[in-house]
Amino acid sequence: MTDGLEKKKRKSDRVNLADVARAAGVSKMTASRVLNGTKGFSPKTRERVLEQVEKLGYVQNRLAAAFASQGKSTFVGVSIPDLGNEVFTQVLEGIERKLNASGYQAVLCVSQYDGEATQEWLETVLSWQPAGLIVTGRNHAPATRKLLKSSAVPVVEIWDLNSSPLDMSVGINQYDAGYAMGQYMVETGHQRVGYIGTHHDTAHSATARFEGWKAAIRTGGATIVHTHVVQDTPGFYTGYYATEQFLKSCPEVDALFYQNDNLAAGGFMFATSHGLDVPNDIGIAGWGDLPIGAILPKRLTSVHVPHLRMGRVAAEQLLMSLSGEPSSDTIDVGFKLIPGHTLGRRNDTQV
Repeated sequence: MTDGLEKKKRKSDRVNLADVARAAGVSKMTASRVLNGTKGFSPKTRERVLEQVEKLGYVQNRLAAAFASQGKSTFVGVSIPDLGNEVFTQVLEGIERKLNASGYQAVLCVSQYDGEATQEWLETVLSWQPAGLIVTGRNHAPATRKLLKSSAVPVVEIWDLNSSPLDMSVGINQYDAGYAMGQYMVETGHQRVGYIGTHHDTAHSATARFEGWKAAIRTGGATIVHTHVVQDTPGFYTGYYATEQFLKSCPEVDALFYQNDNLAAGGFMFATSHGLDVPNDIGIAGWGDLPIGAILPKRLTSVHVPHLRMGRVAAEQLLMSLSGEPSSDTIDVGFKLIPGHTLGRRNDTQV
């Protein structure tokens, strides 16, 4: 009984917005405007309110703030597949920077490539009447597509550029990115190449890159000796052991293309730790231009994608739509091949 009374007392002692307003000598409405970043107060008033917020330890109710402005929501549903993948954390950072600077908050779904989980999250978020939605990918289950099309809010599809989006699309052409790397491998004289990746049953963008890479290799007249797709997370250790498996079965390969830079870094470490010279004995190329690629003993050959910019532009397009400004149906943020030093030009092949 005593514990219950203490909890009730602690709850009643929590600082609320009215306490902050009273201490700052302003109305509750003015205090709310200051905290929500709207207009209608002087710099001195803002300073007094924020001083009392810090002094009293006030924590703003963000859910209430989301509906504080004329009954309109200020939160945005954002769905990404994996927080363990650096590319998506960078995209998310770009989204949140722009949303937060404009007074909006992201409500996050980490789907882990689970279509049912995404569907459930979407149903929940739409019941809260969000300002808009930012979702990863262009391949949606029929029920998810139906929900998105009927949501009556701006929807931005990110990552895999969609030329016929549900509403708006911001990303890159994944097929073209893969093709660019395949073309570069052929141009540098590699004739017996292979691929290592993961999650091709759910990671549609990786599949699109893989298809583009294959097309370039075949167009260039080179041979794909083997493709090795493992059911694991695309991290360093996965790249290490997958490279070991690949080279045991296909030692004649002269270059490997990996689904991402983390896998490629693991492959680089396996190769060099087992006496192979990269790139003279075997060339290694990744994708994504992740930070690990810049700190390996040799700069990793990769494809740069402006992840932060992609997130920022996606949020910008959504905000423009919300404000009634003209927005673009599709925006290609582009990619750039990074030659690096792990995929050198071979001397034993006429290019």
